[in-house]
Amino acid sequence: MSIEYLDLKNISGPLLVVKGVSEASFEELVEITVDEQGTRLGRIMDISDDVAVIQVFEGTSDISLKNARVRPLGRPLELPLSSEILGRVFDGLGRPIDGLGSVFPEMKRDVNGNPINPVSRKYPKDYIETGISAIDVLTTLIRGQKLPIFSGSGLPHNELAVQIVRQAKLPRQEDSEFAIVFAAMGVKHDVAEYFRESFRQSGVLQKVVMFLNLANDPPVERIVTPRCALTAAEYLAFELGMHILVILTDMSAYCEALREISSSKGEIPSRKGFPGYMYSDLASIYERAGMIEGRTGSITQIPILTMPNDDITHPIPDLTGYITEGQIVLDRDLHQRGVYPPISVLPSLSRLMKDSIGEKYTREDHASCASQLFASYAKVHEVRALASVIGEDELSEIDKLYMEFGRAFENEFLSQGKNEDRPLEYTLDLGWKLLGILPREELDRVDDKILDKYFKPRGGVHV
Repeated sequence: MSIEYLDLKNISGPLLVVKGVSEASFEELVEITVDEQGTRLGRIMDISDDVAVIQVFEGTSDISLKNARVRPLGRPLELPLSSEILGRVFDGLGRPIDGLGSVFPEMKRDVNGNPINPVSRKYPKDYIETGISAIDVLTTLIRGQKLPIFSGSGLPHNELAVQIVRQAKLPRQEDSEFAIVFAAMGVKHDVAEYFRESFRQSGVLQKVVMFLNLANDPPVERIVTPRCALTAAEYLAFELGMHILVILTDMSAYCEALREISSSKGEIPSRKGFPGYMYSDLASIYERAGMIEGRTGSITQIPILTMPNDDITHPIPDLTGYITEGQIVLDRDLHQRGVYPPISVLPSLSRLMKDSIGEKYTREDHASCASQLFASYAKVHEVRALASVIGEDELSEIDKLYMEFGRAFENEFLSQGKNEDRPLEYTLDLGWKLLGILPREELDRVDDKILDKYFKPRGGVHV
């Protein structure tokens, strides 16, 4: 027997407070019937004694304390799942919006998911090739890793996300099934259409599952969107044995929605008004990436977030950096100079790449080449700082070579076309070509055996 509750006590933002609730549970789905307005969905986010606080997914506009009835449905929010979801487009709650009808499910799963038992986790090893030089060589993406992109307002993170979706592949396991789960949160209509059209035109839409939460959708829906996306990814990876790359953009919009809901609940704010539990909330999303012993599939995550005022110490990138295994940072100065993708090499890193590159995985010189490029580009920044004081003409001959290397590195290595898919071997060869600008004795991060095989000084003569 279903029970409807009429005793609404308060409405605050997207929240309803209902009194007299019995036999209901945390995260339970509820149906709210509004007189002459139809029904809406919500979920119980807090329950104490007989008082329940309900998040309303479609918002509380037109709801009053007198015109609504609340009916618990006895189950959490679930996502219908089958292999049919590939190539489909859903809203933030997992409802189809592509006009192709409902999904006929093989199973339904709670969108909140279950944490992966740490004992059952497999250590990530194989790399994912994106065709983007700065990522593949310097911040290698590993299958099963969570590697965020730290961007800023106006930087081309959307274009970079589309390029990764279009070009990502598993070169060591070409016979494996590989797919993308793409979740967009708080995006404008034109951005959402850009994603859909880009995937359609490039022919990858059939291997993509899209979840779109638009800017004018209620913030509560934004909280559920990444969880729906990861539930779909877990089904494809651990039930169907596929390798899944999950791209979540923009996590800043997610955190802003979390702050808005926390404020509506009257919770005591933490840094910059965000709730004190934001760390554990983000961890409940990011930690759903990985591989499981005895299962074929894997989930790799690339969360994308825009740093307010380009501040990497802001709570959103700060907490994300604690949870994830590195970061890729986009730079406004490089973007203004026309470099695409404008990846800032020095603050970017991939903490798992050291065990997943080299002779068994990529190429024997990968680690040496990446380390030397990092070191040489760091020296470029020192020389540029000196040149800004004394002028470039007053620099030593070695320092002038570093200035030349820096320009070539940014214009040839970092910069590439938005449709340019570079093989890893091409990028490594390009790295050695650029290192050839410098004298051999400056390459102190590489042993002589690797240098003898790969180092080619400019002009063919060792300096």
